[in-house]
Amino acid sequence: MGEDAESPKINHTFLRDYVTEADVISTVEFNQTGDLLATGDKGGRVVIFQREIESLYFPPYKCFSDISLCNSGQIYFLSSDVKILLTVTDKTIKLWKVSERDKRPEGYNLKDEEGRIKDISTITSLQVPVLKPTDLMVEVRPRRVFANGHTYHVNSISVNSDGETYLSADDLRINMWHLGITDRSFNIVDIKPANMEDLTEVITAAEFHPEHCHLFVYSSSKGTLRLCDMRASALCDKHTKLFEEPEDPGSRSFFSEIISSVSDVKFSHSGRYLLTRDYLTAKVWDLNMDKGPVETYQVHEYLRSKLCSLYENDCIFDKFECVWNSSDSVIMTGAYNSFFRMFDRETGRGVTLEAWRESSKPRAVLRTRRVYTGGKRRRGDVGVDSLDFTKKILHMAWHPSENIIAIAATNNLYIFQDRVNPETQAQ
Repeated sequence: MGEDAESPKINHTFLRDYVTEADVISTVEFNQTGDLLATGDKGGRVVIFQREIESLYFPPYKCFSDISLCNSGQIYFLSSDVKILLTVTDKTIKLWKVSERDKRPEGYNLKDEEGRIKDISTITSLQVPVLKPTDLMVEVRPRRVFANGHTYHVNSISVNSDGETYLSADDLRINMWHLGITDRSFNIVDIKPANMEDLTEVITAAEFHPEHCHLFVYSSSKGTLRLCDMRASALCDKHTKLFEEPEDPGSRSFFSEIISSVSDVKFSHSGRYLLTRDYLTAKVWDLNMDKGPVETYQVHEYLRSKLCSLYENDCIFDKFECVWNSSDSVIMTGAYNSFFRMFDRETGRGVTLEAWRESSKPRAVLRTRRVYTGGKRRRGDVGVDSLDFTKKILHMAWHPSENIIAIAATNNLYIFQDRVNPETQAQ
């Protein structure tokens, strides 16, 4: 058929840039070996990618399976060799098993080839069922549903180092679950006051220690961290250590409490340090020093003068994640305009990188970017007023042993790998 000259032309650029709320990626997670990578979006779709070691193409991760949920909040792999994962859907946690099958049974005695039950009177002989090769099929089945444990939206889940329990946190409570028991959990933190009008802070994130199964930490909207030891008390309302940074009274403003709220907290792989992210900074805390952070990194300090407009468009409430690299020598977190930041802890230097379509081409090199805040302007600098606050990088993951990172930018997943020198960090 010929093209109708009067028919409107399709704006492919518009279709490419049109993103619904359901398409926005809400979580990214590697498994313990890094061979699997999972993403979940707000529409309830979980996609699992599997690494192909011998692949000649980049990225070496290919789509393995899709899981359809009613909503997707967070994903955690439970096993490195078996595809078992936890997913959060608002207030409900589900345990899934993903399996592969390349054979199918044939030769049933009580069923015909179409699966219908045979008349027993017609069976004159018995046969042994056999397995015959078939096309590879991926099966995804929910094994357990952990429900009725939370009144509010679950903001964190963390699997314990014992491999048998995990915690889940909402705004006011933290519960501990056993993976084999679905109908009850044990409440280990409860900050709900008798009168809700007395509520001054909420829980924003929680995580188990990577080695000691009795330790966990949770952060609050007031910018504090509480380290709890379950050996001291079954109900950990009284913390073992409190980490907070003293506030300068002279710099206090209407936005101080909002921008100091901790959006994410992560133990280092060694278990010695804590990495937190608030709106403007990323901080590293030493478990042995609770008087303040030992390292503070300015992620986008140039936005401090824009807090009023960021409050009006609700961007000030964005929850940025932060991650460690495998050796705990580099940290990474997100920003706006499809930018993300890396900081080398040894030198203290940071670099701004951009996740955009051109850099997603195979073998393309990530380009560094700079936000112009004054002084001599370089070619390629981006002005603060030119930043696109709809293109935000909130979620990311770092491979557990290699320099491979996964960046979620709205509805796009970018995978970058350091192919030049795996030992070099944050290049």
